Amino acid sequence: MLKIAWSPIYKYPLPEGHRFPMIKYELLPEQLLYEGTVHDENFFHPDAARDEDILLTHTPEYLHKLHSCTLSAKEIQNIGFPMSELLVRRGKHITNGTYQCALYALQYGIAMNIAGGTHHSFADRGEGFCIFNDIAYAANLLLHTGTCRKILIIDLDVHQGNGTAKIFEQEDRVFTFSMHGEKNYPTRKENSSMDIGLPDHTEDKPYLDILRNTLPALIDKVAPDMIFYLSGVDVLKTDKLGRLSLSKQGCKERDRIVLETAKKNRIPIAVSMGGGYSPMLTDIVDAHANTFRLAQELFF
Repeated sequence: MLKIAWSPIYKYPLPEGHRFPMIKYELLPEQLLYEGTVHDENFFHPDAARDEDILLTHTPEYLHKLHSCTLSAKEIQNIGFPMSELLVRRGKHITNGTYQCALYALQYGIAMNIAGGTHHSFADRGEGFCIFNDIAYAANLLLHTGTCRKILIIDLDVHQGNGTAKIFEQEDRVFTFSMHGEKNYPTRKENSSMDIGLPDHTEDKPYLDILRNTLPALIDKVAPDMIFYLSGVDVLKTDKLGRLSLSKQGCKERDRIVLETAKKNRIPIAVSMGGGYSPMLTDIVDAHANTFRLAQELFF
């Protein structure tokens, strides 16, 4: 069964002017249920991440600032959201949702988080709409408990996973692969284990050719026992922040390549959604829904 992390707390506790496009976290599960791709029993409500587990990834000083609401104005500006206790609590549930997805993936082959993909969060700070780094948290906890020995992170959001790269720069049990827009945010890139920076306006064929030519050798080299996949849909040509030019079908084919590679090699895969900022919410929701449709088609 496809297990999907989602909870009412995923709804963004933000003023009305800040909610678009974050309302996708409410609309996506509704769309998947409406079209019959999934049913109520596919969803689980993740517990909140425990502080002791968060501290495997984030510093005590940063966690204290979040709990005490003492982030500086600059730190809040870098995150990009008005901060609140509820926003931090929401982040804890989403973050642990990715870890629980990894545990379900070990059982079913794949599991998915309606949110997550907060790859701009560093150990000691948040950036770019990211407070906790959900994939880093999950990977560190799997390593800490001895559940996994080698982890591959496939980050195909249009923005480089700078926080994730920095967190794991000295950790040889985690291989970070980021394929992103070279000239896009963040201006200062970190060093992933493997980075592929793409020029502006890259279209379907060159993008997919690079991915097809890269993944098999990467799987052979890393030999992971878990894959985390960040499947941001901000690679779409319609995306306001993306600068790449993938079609919706090209984005779906990208997901197919990753999911088929994981299944073929019998590697559990946990999927987080990442970014998506097209002007039409229907484009964002449909592109994200394609990832779930493919998961059902390929695995179940």
